[in-house]
Amino acid sequence: MNPQETILLRSARWLAFGSATAIMLGIAPSQILLALAFAALLACGEKLRLPRIRLPLALFMLGTVISLLLSDDPAAGLPQIRKFYVFLELLVVFSLLRSMAMVRLLFLTWAGIGALTAIRGCIQFAGKVQEAHRLGRNFYEFYVGERITGFTSHWNTYSAEEMFALIMLASFLFFAPAARKRLWVWLLCAALIALAIVLGETRGIWIAVTVALLYLVWFWRRWMVALVPVVVLAAFFVSPPSIQDRVTSIFKPKSADSNQFRVITWRTGLRMVERHPWFGLGPEGPKLHFDEYVPADIPRPLPSGWYGHLHNIYLHYAAERGIPTMLVLMWMLIQILVDFWRGLKTLPPGPSNQRFLLHGGIAAVLATMVEGFVELNLGDSEVLTMFLVVVACGYLALEKELATG
Repeated sequence: MNPQETILLRSARWLAFGSATAIMLGIAPSQILLALAFAALLACGEKLRLPRIRLPLALFMLGTVISLLLSDDPAAGLPQIRKFYVFLELLVVFSLLRSMAMVRLLFLTWAGIGALTAIRGCIQFAGKVQEAHRLGRNFYEFYVGERITGFTSHWNTYSAEEMFALIMLASFLFFAPAARKRLWVWLLCAALIALAIVLGETRGIWIAVTVALLYLVWFWRRWMVALVPVVVLAAFFVSPPSIQDRVTSIFKPKSADSNQFRVITWRTGLRMVERHPWFGLGPEGPKLHFDEYVPADIPRPLPSGWYGHLHNIYLHYAAERGIPTMLVLMWMLIQILVDFWRGLKTLPPGPSNQRFLLHGGIAAVLATMVEGFVELNLGDSEVLTMFLVVVACGYLALEKELATG
């Protein structure tokens, strides 16, 4: 960091850093720090910067606004307009974290916080085992609806936060030049975070993490990919029965599992898209009008589950904001992958911070896209914040003027 910088600019940088890291502890502190970082950014006169996805991002926001204005209840959709505030994270991180040392520290801080929240999650898991035993309940059926949440309000959010922390830490260990310093600390953090993800029993996250780690391992030690099936099978057979049941529930669901209600939300979402292909039902429309679009052949009452969204980002945004807006979102996600891949092709061989950020960015986007098939993950402010931080830092790695210290 330049010692000649003004106190205001240095403060703005650390406020942006604080917002990007505090998200793992809570949405409120992160968004307060985000507001302060943005105000300091405007006050200090530093150039406002956005990465090259600004066009699809702007079109996505425009499509959302048009969908809102054309909906039958615009006031109900205002929460999705207010959520545009979260996208300031992309602006402040890309504009202010102009030092590779600061970016690297950010993701190592994620690893540390992720390990601490993993310990909290393990304690929560032990408490739930005791509670199920005290109540005389089958643990699997008890736990599926009462999973560990760390410092968040929901297990999906918690597992997704741990997923981002693990992916970026793995990329750091595989590709960063300084990865061997305090190696045992980072390996311990990775082990704790991975344990929390396993105990979280969020199947979409399990699949997404597997895809991301396979990608990273392929470009780190390609031959090790052949060992992955062996490791997965060994882990499955030594896992406790509740973990084994959760894995097999992907193919053979039990009554407590979410497979059936997800099929209902997807079928209902398709009917919404068929009737409103261009502009959708409007923000929050799928939640407000869900019952109107449930196919007639589905018996009532509906199976237990959350019907407030469609549990698929592609289907949900198409039903809510129209197919064109959903395609713009796809354009943005694919553009990020293409830009990061092209950036990797320009790097010299060997470990580098740029390589760790770009590979980590690709892996995180792939994981987000994979999990997005079964969850509205980018509709969660905490998950969206961490996603935007990863994307901003990946684009920072493409900046030639970025300080390398």
